[in-house]
Amino acid sequence: MLMTPNNIAGMARLKGLDVIAVSDHNSAKNLPAIQKAADICGLLLLPAIEAETREEVHVLCYLPTVDAALALGDALYARLPDVPNMPAFFGEQAVMDENDEIIATEPKLLIQSTDFSIEELASLCRAHGGAPVPAHVNRTSNSVVNNLGFIPAGPRFTALEVYRALPAPENAELWRYHVLYSSDAHELGAIFERDSFIDVRERSVEAILDYLRTPKVIDN
Repeated sequence: MLMTPNNIAGMARLKGLDVIAVSDHNSAKNLPAIQKAADICGLLLLPAIEAETREEVHVLCYLPTVDAALALGDALYARLPDVPNMPAFFGEQAVMDENDEIIATEPKLLIQSTDFSIEELASLCRAHGGAPVPAHVNRTSNSVVNNLGFIPAGPRFTALEVYRALPAPENAELWRYHVLYSSDAHELGAIFERDSFIDVRERSVEAILDYLRTPKVIDN
């Protein structure tokens, strides 16, 4: 297993990154180890979870602290169907410590939908102090655009995430949101170089969350 806390943080440092967000599916239990590895490497960690709604839409939940992420992760886990993981097919769902040692495995399958609607999930993320961001909106599966055909109206979302390995969305309406460009890395080599930036007042988690939660100003 190469995607360990220290390997991820070490590769991000080699790539020259300032900030990383590590988002397991419907879980935050690896974030305490990731936080320690990021601190050692001089990286700012934006705690995150990639949650899945009942509509099978993936939403990145960016949180202010690891503790907030763990609390949200517990709420998500409680609303997952009671389907056991099949390690022979999906692999072990490992929880690691700061030494990259496996200290637990998750018995319930994480790669499935919770029974939160997309609106409920957005509200839950905000209740934990976070910023909900629909993930990889330019993919043909598990994206809000593909699965719903639209982005829910109202103050639910002010930012979207685009998977950079695919063409950017052509829908002009999407550019009314802050856009994050992600490598969506599932292996070390897929972590992108330092070539995507956001303009924030300072290098802090709260400044990034403020940016993501504040509606984008559109120049007419």
